[in-house]
Amino acid sequence: MAATGVLPFVRGVDLSGNDFKGGYFPEHVKAMTSLRWLKLNRTGLCYLPEELAALQKLEHLSVSHNSLTTLHGELSGLPCLRAIVARANSLKNSGVPDDIFQLDDLSVLDLSYNQLTECPRELENAKNMLVLNLGHNSIDTIPNQLFINLTDLLYLDLSDNKLESLPPQMRRLVHLQTLILNNNPLLHAQLRQLPAMTALQTLHLRNTQRTQSNLPTSLESLVNLADVDLSCNDLSRVPECLYTLGSLRRLNLSSNQITELSLCIDQWTQLETLNLSRNQLTSLPSAICKLTKLKKIYLNSNKLDFDGIPSGIGKLTNLEEFMAANNNLELIPESLCRCSKLRKLVLNKNRLVTLPEAIHFLTDVEILDVRENPSLVMPPKPADRSSEWYNIDFSLQNQLRLAGASPATVAAAAAGSSTKDPLARKMRLRRRKDSAQDDQAKQVLKGMSDVAQEKNKKIEESGEAKAPDLKTRRWDQGLEKPQLDYSEFFSEDVGQLPGLCVWQIENFVPTLVDEAFHGKFYEADCYIVLKTFLDENGSLNWEIYYWIGQEATLDKKACSAIHAVNLRNYLGAECRSIREEMGDESEEFLQVFDNDISYIEGGTASGFFTVEDTQYVTRLYRVYGKKNVKLEPVALKGTSLDPRTPHTPESCAWCGKATSPGPSPAASTPGACSASRPPKGW
Repeated sequence: MAATGVLPFVRGVDLSGNDFKGGYFPEHVKAMTSLRWLKLNRTGLCYLPEELAALQKLEHLSVSHNSLTTLHGELSGLPCLRAIVARANSLKNSGVPDDIFQLDDLSVLDLSYNQLTECPRELENAKNMLVLNLGHNSIDTIPNQLFINLTDLLYLDLSDNKLESLPPQMRRLVHLQTLILNNNPLLHAQLRQLPAMTALQTLHLRNTQRTQSNLPTSLESLVNLADVDLSCNDLSRVPECLYTLGSLRRLNLSSNQITELSLCIDQWTQLETLNLSRNQLTSLPSAICKLTKLKKIYLNSNKLDFDGIPSGIGKLTNLEEFMAANNNLELIPESLCRCSKLRKLVLNKNRLVTLPEAIHFLTDVEILDVRENPSLVMPPKPADRSSEWYNIDFSLQNQLRLAGASPATVAAAAAGSSTKDPLARKMRLRRRKDSAQDDQAKQVLKGMSDVAQEKNKKIEESGEAKAPDLKTRRWDQGLEKPQLDYSEFFSEDVGQLPGLCVWQIENFVPTLVDEAFHGKFYEADCYIVLKTFLDENGSLNWEIYYWIGQEATLDKKACSAIHAVNLRNYLGAECRSIREEMGDESEEFLQVFDNDISYIEGGTASGFFTVEDTQYVTRLYRVYGKKNVKLEPVALKGTSLDPRTPHTPESCAWCGKATSPGPSPAASTPGACSASRPPKGW
């Protein structure tokens, strides 16, 4: 390849997944003098190859998931180097050279998942650093001078270390957008630097021993903060500084000791995801119904009962996931069935007696988990799906009556809740007042319906065509979404139990692979891999991959991608379908098979029809005649081109006289033509 002269023009090379353990490294790499990026992930490297010294234009170097103990070598001699990614190695502080921080363009440094016990020396000299990841090490202190020069940082990850405090100079990071400090013993850190980081968008403080006393009193200056994680801490209530974050979109307060929420949560007008699982909540404030952009709410493992969920929760029209497993719910508000976009409803491990009948109107629900509710009786499915269900009585006594409670219990609930729900009382009084008008209105509507039915019947009998609809419509309003049926490809129980399923593409269709052959892939085939598992909330979740063999044909590649998307649609999964190529599989994909996959030569035939080459037969024809031109086949040989050769037992092509076969026209035998040359017009 080097002899072709192509290597000097190569801009990027990915050699990940190769085996360079024995010290072998392709020597032709040093001929790639224009190389901009180089990936050597999972190659078994123990040291940096010396061929890197020739790559003077290299900008991005990735050597993750290897056995490197040092980065000493030629890195400092690469003047254009911008990014060094060396995560998941065996680097110690002595293995990080000081001179790499003198590189003028160095802006990305990832040394996470190593064995560092302190910040690399001279790191403060990397003045153009934008992304710094030192997570998952054993660093216990951050030097004060580190952030004096690194004022342009956009991303900082110091998670999973042993930090007990943070330097006050962190307030100089006014451009920082992401700060991750998870899993550090920051009990005595007051985090007074946070209000100065005005560009902050993501703040993760999971398991950092946060309490009410070691959080800033105000975060009003963080107007861009959208993602906050304070899970696994010791919070007894929601910190007041969070209520002023008007741009908050995602808030995780799970695994704390929170007992109640303030009415001030209505200030989170942009909130989309709220996680309050594993707390001590007994009720939710009515102000939560004002969070109209809320899409996901997690309330698992609390102490909520029916009274603890506000009756106006149906106002959350964008709600897609409602999870309240492991609580004390006997019923759920019927207004929850107004959330027409609801896709996942998890209520397992409660005390449910029944569910509202309107649960059948939630047509988009994909997961309804009501396991471990021993007294649950599912409501009957309404016969008329077009019946009204918006004017529903949301009061407690009506819910108890539907559940079959005794009249005394219903009356007691009515007496106890009449002051709590004045709107429901007003609706009941209005219904009693207008009951007579309602009956008359129903009769009028019934009469109008009967008249319309008779008119339609007469039109059908007379054969008259219906008048066309003259109302203008958009071009796409007449289009209907096709009802796709994937049952011919995937069984009904696919993805319903934790485990692994593998399909092989054969003749355009996925074919299920026996469990004994999982992890064995033919090089000329494509596969679909489905991993089903239970998430932290006990709900089913999926990972979908499609694997492309090195020798696979185009039809198999396309079908594997298409059917992977079909499988995702069939399951209603939110995950992406991930492409995996032979020899370049991701770590997540390898973990599905416990890092034990093998390749087999060969594969099934292509699903396309094989196109055979057309066979052309060579023929020779004699053309003769003056007025009536004739065409006749002759033997495919040289003697057929001699006009003196007899060609037919009936007549001669030159004179037209009857002939008989003879050995040679020169001999004076019957059948020999006396013409010495072809006639005119030949």
